[in-house]
Amino acid sequence: MERSSSGPRTRPPTSRSAARERLDRLTREIAKFGAVGGVGVLVNLLVFNLVRHTTDLPVVRASVIATVVSIVSNYVGFRYFTYRDRDKSGRTRELALFLLFSLIGLVIENGVLYTATYGFGWDSPLQSNVFKFVGIGVATLFRFWSYRSWVFRALPAREAVASAESFLERAAEKATARTDKASGKKPHQRVG
Repeated sequence: MERSSSGPRTRPPTSRSAARERLDRLTREIAKFGAVGGVGVLVNLLVFNLVRHTTDLPVVRASVIATVVSIVSNYVGFRYFTYRDRDKSGRTRELALFLLFSLIGLVIENGVLYTATYGFGWDSPLQSNVFKFVGIGVATLFRFWSYRSWVFRALPAREAVASAESFLERAAEKATARTDKASGKKPHQRVG
């Protein structure tokens, strides 16, 4: 802040502060994505090891089952936590794209495990878990990019502002109605 003879004067926002704001938003998004993804990794590895040790399924089939279970878990977390403020208008399209990109991620993730298991013969429980984890990591990079770019798209600025304004108007109307009810007045009627 600079000082003038009339007191403190603030500078207008600069491109540096706008860039900083974008970086902060991206950091929060990555943290939320990571939280949901972390739960998904735990679900994936737990189901993988459970299926692998309680059935006679081959390692990659057990991994595919675990990946599908974690995809369902992740969709709920991404839609209702990480990207809850994103466009919700096309749920069918969103779900179709999520499943498409998740399927590609499934192929990436299990392709790494398949290569380690059948290409190099690394099939011990420890090796399988290590390459399952590596596959999850590689697929996560793809999923982060595809989900934020194509599936959970940001609302255009005008729609976001309109949505916020309509929310505030509804909140103000409810507050006015509660105040009128508490004071015994008849509710305000709209003209027009």
